[in-house]
Amino acid sequence: MAGAAYVGLPVVVRAADEAALYRVARRRARQKVQRKMRVDVRYSADEHTEILAEARRLNLAGAHYVGAVVMAHLNGDLALPGQRTSHDDLIDELAALRFQVASIGKNVNQIAFKLNSGGHPHPGDTALLAEARRVLGMARDAATSIDAAADKTATSKKAA
Repeated sequence: MAGAAYVGLPVVVRAADEAALYRVARRRARQKVQRKMRVDVRYSADEHTEILAEARRLNLAGAHYVGAVVMAHLNGDLALPGQRTSHDDLIDELAALRFQVASIGKNVNQIAFKLNSGGHPHPGDTALLAEARRVLGMARDAATSIDAAADKTATSKKAA
């Protein structure tokens, strides 16, 4: 079901997720008045088969399984495939930050290239080259840290 939205990525099913879904489905409290409200949904034949297979595997009725999944999502326990999360926003921010740091590094490289291109050196060129080297190192370290943070965020999003 969820794996279809993420083609090529392995579907990780955690035992805790399955157990929580089973508990949510079983914990539905009786009400004094019978539930009468319905929501009708249409599925393709393949989707219907997948839903019923998973419901059977969890020893639940198909409608009970679908209801438990919907209620889990409404309670914030499930994210829908393709739904943007705070992880997505953070990854986008990190990508934009990395682009800016890379631009700084390119500019410093252009300055260093100009200073190293020969001609008559100016008195401050040596100090400026040393500072350019230091800034390039800082930009490289910042880009590496941003990459590590983006990787950690993406990994934690997959686990969530």
